[in-house]
Amino acid sequence: MRAALAILGKDLRQRLRDRSALLVAIVVPLVLASIFGLIFHNAIGGRIAFKFGVVDQDHGPAAQAFSSALAPLQHDGLITLQRTATLAAGRSATDKNKVSATFVVPAGFSAAIGHGRPARLQVLGSVDSPIGAEVAQSIAQSYVDRIDTARIVVAATGGRQIGQGVFATLSTPISIADVSTKSRQLDAGTFYAAGMTVFFLFFTVQFGISSILEERRDGTLGRMLVAPIHRSAVLAGKLLTSLVLGFVSMVVLALATHFLLSAHWGNILGVVILIVAGVLAATAVMTLVATFAHTPEQAQSWQAMVALVLGMLGGAFFPVAQAGGLLATLSLATPQAWFLRGLENMTGGAGASAVIGPTAAILAFAVITGSLAFIRLGRLVAR
Repeated sequence: MRAALAILGKDLRQRLRDRSALLVAIVVPLVLASIFGLIFHNAIGGRIAFKFGVVDQDHGPAAQAFSSALAPLQHDGLITLQRTATLAAGRSATDKNKVSATFVVPAGFSAAIGHGRPARLQVLGSVDSPIGAEVAQSIAQSYVDRIDTARIVVAATGGRQIGQGVFATLSTPISIADVSTKSRQLDAGTFYAAGMTVFFLFFTVQFGISSILEERRDGTLGRMLVAPIHRSAVLAGKLLTSLVLGFVSMVVLALATHFLLSAHWGNILGVVILIVAGVLAATAVMTLVATFAHTPEQAQSWQAMVALVLGMLGGAFFPVAQAGGLLATLSLATPQAWFLRGLENMTGGAGASAVIGPTAAILAFAVITGSLAFIRLGRLVAR
């Protein structure tokens, strides 16, 4: 055991002097998490606010009722309204994407509604803001449906015109329903902080076990083997190097993204459990890949490919689970997907017990790949 710890200390000192190792383990994932979090802030878990324009050419009770219906959405910060005096100005603002869409209330709109004549509430949507245009279209359609309902009520009661009292009912606020999702979801900052951390973990742990191939090429492995050091001590020292590097990298990144990027990882104990399981799985996978390589360069290439495929499939760059279908099912064959799922289970204040299932899946992955690596690991030193 003393020999394994000595090898561990030597490898750690060597890696600390290697700036590329620090870049891969800490700097690059932290920078990418910051960039992706800023770019996709509104795409994952963020709250989107839309800016709409309003051209009121009517100034009647129906137009006023429409503005009253939009008022609660403005108060909640969901939309911002920009009133424009002319149709040309409203069209220009939409074309230049200053607003996502512009509502146009034409002249005579209130009179047409009051006398039961056809009336049209026009929506000009920006081609650069398709989602905002769809939202504006839905709002306008909701208001028009309310008008149709009022007309039916008036006709059913024998009336011919929509009175002032009916116009007042049209100003009922447009409601937004809070629909609960069946699965929890990380906010953008946390998702990319965790995604980049677990993605680069697989690159970080390779520095330990792959160094066997480097030392064999440089001749230092042969000198260690002729010394009174058992081969198992050499392998143990290399594996410990991978485990320590991976654990330190994950902890540093979790703390850094929490304080610098406001990432919410969840319950501390649950996060530690996931980190330990993730490091074990990553080390087992990279060790297995290294046993098939003959040179350090070959090992690094194969390990990089495996890490990239598992990271992409596991949802480190985008939430694969939201895609559904075959892709979401295949992602469950990766430890990255289960790591992220464990963090998702802890959103909303859940405790460490929420990660039991994901942790079991990650450890199963580590046991399977680790067992295969153990069978082949002796060959790595014997060659």
